[in-house]
Amino acid sequence: MQPETVSVYFIGAGPGDPELLTLKAARIIKAADVLIVADSLVDPAVLAMARPGAEIYTSADRTLEQLTDLMLTAAQAGKLVARLQSGDPALYGAIREQMAVLRAAGVTSAVIPGVSSVFAAAAALGAELTVPGMTQTVILTRREGRTPVPARESLKSLAAHRATLAIFLSVPQVEAVCADLTAGGYPPQTPVSV
Repeated sequence: MQPETVSVYFIGAGPGDPELLTLKAARIIKAADVLIVADSLVDPAVLAMARPGAEIYTSADRTLEQLTDLMLTAAQAGKLVARLQSGDPALYGAIREQMAVLRAAGVTSAVIPGVSSVFAAAAALGAELTVPGMTQTVILTRREGRTPVPARESLKSLAAHRATLAIFLSVPQVEAVCADLTAGGYPPQTPVSV
């Protein structure tokens, strides 16, 4: 159940196509006093929905603490805040930490889901992620980088399942990703889309 009055919305802005926003996301974007966006990942057409006079901030040059402070300050001043994130905020969105700070300050927040790039990619490819007789499991993961991954969730160990893998935030390490997957059991001829 969502609180009656929400001050901060974490909005999944989807995979880049403004037409893949939910109706609720579009409604909040149009009403927000303050928008905070992942500028390189959110289509400018989404920002064009903002009402005249809305304050727009980019997140690329701010730390998580600075973003949280910005949300807190605006919400405590009675402003409606929309924090736009690429894809869906539940996947690698760092919302847990931000929502905890807001909650501790008595600021209400809610999440509006977005279309994840994993589903947009499948749609663009005309592919099904679960195919009878091949795989009935989809694993969403990433390769270790700046953020550690538990050893039991290494790509090599996940590859042993031979399920459909959606690997996020790992393109700069593509050679290592391929080595991990083949070492874990995927044949070299396994179809891959990037």
